[in-house]
Amino acid sequence: MAEAGGAASAYRALLRAQARSQTAYRTSFVVDLLGNVGATVFDVVTVLVLYGVTHELGGFTLAETLVMVGLSSCAFATADLLVGNIERLPRYVRTGLLDGVLLRPLGALPQLLLMDLPLRKVSRALFGLAVLVVALATAPIDWTPGRVALAVVAPLAGMVFFGSLFVATATVSFYWVESGELANSVTYGGRDFTSYPVTVFEGWFRAAFAYGMGFAFVSYQPALALLGRADPLGLPAWAGWAAPGVALVAAAGAAAAWRVGVRHYRSTGS
Repeated sequence: MAEAGGAASAYRALLRAQARSQTAYRTSFVVDLLGNVGATVFDVVTVLVLYGVTHELGGFTLAETLVMVGLSSCAFATADLLVGNIERLPRYVRTGLLDGVLLRPLGALPQLLLMDLPLRKVSRALFGLAVLVVALATAPIDWTPGRVALAVVAPLAGMVFFGSLFVATATVSFYWVESGELANSVTYGGRDFTSYPVTVFEGWFRAAFAYGMGFAFVSYQPALALLGRADPLGLPAWAGWAAPGVALVAAAGAAAAWRVGVRHYRSTGS
């Protein structure tokens, strides 16, 4: 119990140090906060532009698609805030900074996540949440206790799913240091994929990303359950409630990949 309390105190100290260093220059920090909203705004604007030339996209109206955009944006932005800086792992491996992390009597992954926690991305997460709230308020949803629960759980499950992807793809750097672009193609590519109904994609690409990798359970399937719509692709209605289970499977896979990767790591000797 005492060891756990000591570790928690150490993690809090790391977080406080990051907060102090990042907010020391307040004007710069505020500018960063405002600037970081841009990526999520662009995702929403892109969808609005598409619906400026069509009334439906993949069989879904603007209000219905915005539910998917909100689920995706909220989940990804929050995961990027909490876990996204793990994408710096290739640099830590290449320069030997990871050696110092592993020598400390603390968990390696929590240290890495707290060392460079990008507090400036808080604005992006808040904007993503705002998009989700507005989308749910304007969509034609027949609210029931189950759907209220799903509206809360689905973005949390999506956050866990994207966070697991960040960790799992980062572990590739234990074997291949220059793997950053590969990781980005999965994480940021997945964000773009989940911002649209999967019905706009076809063939092996849809099968691989939507169901092989599980991206359909971030926004598309939960949105169907919230909207009370049958899946045009034929999956049963319970698939819309499967997001938490898919997220847990992704988290277990990421944890296993991390443990194996750390054991495989060989010090740079620096």
